[in-house]
Amino acid sequence: MLFRLLLLFIFVPLVELYLLLQLADATSAGATFLIVIATGVLGSYLAKREGLMAWQKFHAALGEGRVPSREIQDGLMIVFAAALLLTPGLITDAVGFLLLVPVGRDLLRKTVLARYFSGFKNVQIRGSFFEGQSRQTFDDSNTIDGKVTRR
Repeated sequence: MLFRLLLLFIFVPLVELYLLLQLADATSAGATFLIVIATGVLGSYLAKREGLMAWQKFHAALGEGRVPSREIQDGLMIVFAAALLLTPGLITDAVGFLLLVPVGRDLLRKTVLARYFSGFKNVQIRGSFFEGQSRQTFDDSNTIDGKVTRR
């Protein structure tokens, strides 16, 4: 895994530099510079907007009494997308814009995350933090009662 990461950190900047030089050769250095600046500005605006929407969905999920796992995933992907968009390059910008679009996040969630977390099963956890404020019905058929003691 470390070797793959090292190759990624060496290979991606070289490919990005090559593509930027090819773009500058095809258009001009000024146009390439403006494209890099424009994608950074547009990306930061879109990341802020999508981040605020993810934050609102996160709070709505908490208000509904459910675990905001999808919202947390979206927030992390948006932060990663913002970092990619602020990095100069064409490939990183394309991946960053893909992660800012909800369809792109769903695609990543279905392909990559499903591959890595395919062995996990759904688990329901029931606690008594908010006694008397049960908002959803709970299926007790698979529940194991337990007690926690501190030593």
